[in-house]
Amino acid sequence: MVQSENFGEVVSRRAQDASEAASKNRMWDVMSNLWCPSTNPDGYVNVGVAENVLMHDQLLNFINTKLSLPAKYLTYNDGGSGSFRLKRAISHFLNRHLHPAIPLDPSHLIVSNGVSSAIEHVSWAFADPGEGILLGKPFYGTFIPDMSLRPRTTVVSVNFGDCDPFSIEAVAKYEQALLDFQQTKGRKVKALMLCHPHNPLGRCYPRDVIIKLMHLCQKYKLHLISDEIYALSVWENTVDQHPPPVKFESALSIDLAGIIDSRLVHVLWGMSKDFGANGLRLGVIISQANDDLHQALKGISLYSYASGVSDHLTSLLLEDFEFTNQYIRQNRKKLSGSHAYAVKYIRSHDIEYAQGCNAAFFLWVNLGKKYRQLHPDENNDEDVGDKIMQLLLQKKVFLASGALFGSERAGWFRIVFSQPREYLIEALRRMTDALALED
Repeated sequence: MVQSENFGEVVSRRAQDASEAASKNRMWDVMSNLWCPSTNPDGYVNVGVAENVLMHDQLLNFINTKLSLPAKYLTYNDGGSGSFRLKRAISHFLNRHLHPAIPLDPSHLIVSNGVSSAIEHVSWAFADPGEGILLGKPFYGTFIPDMSLRPRTTVVSVNFGDCDPFSIEAVAKYEQALLDFQQTKGRKVKALMLCHPHNPLGRCYPRDVIIKLMHLCQKYKLHLISDEIYALSVWENTVDQHPPPVKFESALSIDLAGIIDSRLVHVLWGMSKDFGANGLRLGVIISQANDDLHQALKGISLYSYASGVSDHLTSLLLEDFEFTNQYIRQNRKKLSGSHAYAVKYIRSHDIEYAQGCNAAFFLWVNLGKKYRQLHPDENNDEDVGDKIMQLLLQKKVFLASGALFGSERAGWFRIVFSQPREYLIEALRRMTDALALED
């Protein structure tokens, strides 16, 4: 798209910032030109976008045999925060799977058109423009625009160095980042965002670490936001056990008495990842004790209204315990198998990767180290990630760059392995071919 010479005169500064951010995101160009061996052999093989397609056949079979839309879903129904039926269905479903210390009630839920909207909402609600939200590295890259692009909140990234970000010791790193920000910027930090299970590292936070983070939030009166969009995508790691995989325990499962003011704890969940349905655009904010948040978000719910079709379809799915139990079991089995295959391939090519995964769809791999082994005459670490990305795109394979995920070391990338086996094989082959190319 050609930008006009007087672009800054016809749109706001906010719109200019959004345009600049979009220009750096290759994802949409890739997704509009996807590889198919028969119809589009010159397209991109995409293992950079967090989608799980392993269970699409099962999900579509359910949808296409069950969906019959009542007329009320063509109206505004029960309002912008989700139908009463949907909130009941989500509450009953998550009570069974997240084991909350206080059972969920429909009144605890605010439905939105996806978890990205939910993240933007809580950022807007908890922090004024310029105030901070803590986010540990590496992070899901889209957290940055979700929290800052329109709410104008400042994302305060947390460096860990050689400290395990899932350890008790890491909590001190969050506190130091908070103090540094408040001292240098003169503005408050208002919240801490946790991705649990983690994107891109594929690990779960131990219960004692979550509690320690809650203590930190209580000390500084911060909101703890636990994004648990991968809560049910936890599977058996059959190939490596170091560090030992940690079982998933929701922040909701912790009795908050004596730990943190319950008004400060919030959980996000949605249909995109656990049910492989990014296109449904259905997310939920769970806040069990903060009436002020509910009242504030009720006022802007019109701008994140989930469609009636998504509302109805999600209700149908979550009300069917037999189907969802079977779906979750099979999904976990398939994710475990895809992870094992990808790891074996990575190991056979002597590529370093982050071990101990047991959740979500990701391998966090050090392609920079492998590239330097193959090209020992090149010494510039600073641009190795950009160089590898260009080589990957030449081979028409798309991975997510660690540079956009706040990686503390150059050359790391995220591979999404939740793809059909033949697709994953093609992606990994192109990736290793790209590493051997000369720049």
